[in-house]
Amino acid sequence: MQTKKLILLVALSIAFVTTSFSQRRGIVNISNGIGIGGGLTQFDIETDNFETKKGSGWIGGLAATLDLPHRWYTVSYGMQVSESNIEIMGRSLPVSVTEPIEYKLMMVQAQFLFHAKLAKDYLMIDGGPMIQYNSELELKDETQENYLINGYTNLTAKDISDISKFNINASIGATVGFSHFKLRAQYIYGLTNMLNKLNNQNLDTTPSGSSFKGNQSMLAFMAFIYF
Repeated sequence: MQTKKLILLVALSIAFVTTSFSQRRGIVNISNGIGIGGGLTQFDIETDNFETKKGSGWIGGLAATLDLPHRWYTVSYGMQVSESNIEIMGRSLPVSVTEPIEYKLMMVQAQFLFHAKLAKDYLMIDGGPMIQYNSELELKDETQENYLINGYTNLTAKDISDISKFNINASIGATVGFSHFKLRAQYIYGLTNMLNKLNNQNLDTTPSGSSFKGNQSMLAFMAFIYF
């Protein structure tokens, strides 16, 4: 329910701001565009607590562009929804054989980007902040919920599911294409500790005893059609 509310809020904000700028078009000479896009992701959590392996996923979203024809930059804002996968190494008992534990993670991201024009709007370098709401780490195979996480004596796969839901990211990338079709490659890094909520759950971290810390690392490759 919270994810649906966030999606609705961002979509309404895009519509409102775009309409506001359009009404002033004759004054500031701003050209607007609305884009719909989709693509693929690679996701990982950079952490010393777990052995992770990046996984693939999908992404889709909306973007509103405010093109400033006589400036060296332009700006855009929008939202994107994604589902990514990640593997964390663990072991089953009593056999104690190491194998990957598969999780999936749903995300809603609201972002504001600056685009430096290297070749008008045909090639641009992108960068900006992002606010993210994500789900728990959801086990793809519930039979693995009692697997022990590698490096820990009693920490199980289900114990580490309830991670922090709100996070702040920074993104950098590049956009190429024409007025109605563009390709974007984007690297998204988590500025906040995605695993911080685990520190408040009195989990058994024997033998290391260290606190949980992890930052998301995500690559997104998207194609956009603009109207």
